Amino acid sequence: MSGRGKKNAMKLKKAPTSRSAKAGLQFPVGRVARLLKKGNYAARIGSGAAVYLAALLEYLCAEVLELAGNAAKDNRKQRIAPRHIQLAVRNDEELNVLLGGVIISEGGVLPNIQAALLPKKTSKPSAHDDQSSTDVQSQAF
Repeated sequence: MSGRGKKNAMKLKKAPTSRSAKAGLQFPVGRVARLLKKGNYAARIGSGAAVYLAALLEYLCAEVLELAGNAAKDNRKQRIAPRHIQLAVRNDEELNVLLGGVIISEGGVLPNIQAALLPKKTSKPSAHDDQSSTDVQSQAF
C-alpha cells in the first residue's frame, strides 16, 4: 500500500479534448447538445445528433459567408453588409428555397425590371425614309 499506482495514473492523464475538436468543427458541439436537451424537442437526444447539427450549421454559415463575401467584393466593399447577404441568398437557387420565407432586415430587393417596361428596341431609319419616318422619341396618343 505504497500508493505508487496513483502516481503513474496522474502522469498518464491527458488534457480533455472537446467534442468540437474531436469532430474537427468550429461550432460548439457541447452547446448545441445542451440546447437540444433543454429545448424539449424530444424525450431523448442521441450523442451524434449534436455533432451532426453543429456540422450542418457550420456548413450553412460557411456557404452563406462565402457567397456574401463574393457579393461584397463585387461591390468593392471590405465588410459584409446585410445587403450582401440578401444578394447572396437570393441569387443562389438552393439557399433561396431554404430561406424563401425569411426577410433579411436592411437587405433590400434584387434588382429586377420587367421586360414589358423596358423601352422597345428600334432599328435605325434608312436613308430614303429619312423624311417620311416619324420621330422615334415622340409618342402619338
